[in-house]
Amino acid sequence: MGLAQYAIVPVQDEWGVLHDGDVKSKYATKEAAFESAVAAASLALREGHEVHVSVPGREAGENALGI
Repeated sequence: MGLAQYAIVPVQDEWGVLHDGDVKSKYATKEAAFESAVAAASLALREGHEVHVSVPGREAGENALGI
């Protein structure tokens, strides 16, 4: 099977999930974007794909949720 990659990325003042070169939804927190990515990754895993999920670390002045 293929490789399914999900990357949590900043989108203006929100967060998105980059998959297949596109960010389809925006989320208020990094954690919310992560939860969405993991749900999608779980489905890909069931279909037999290798799965990669990446989340950037905390920036200076940012809390754990990316706010």
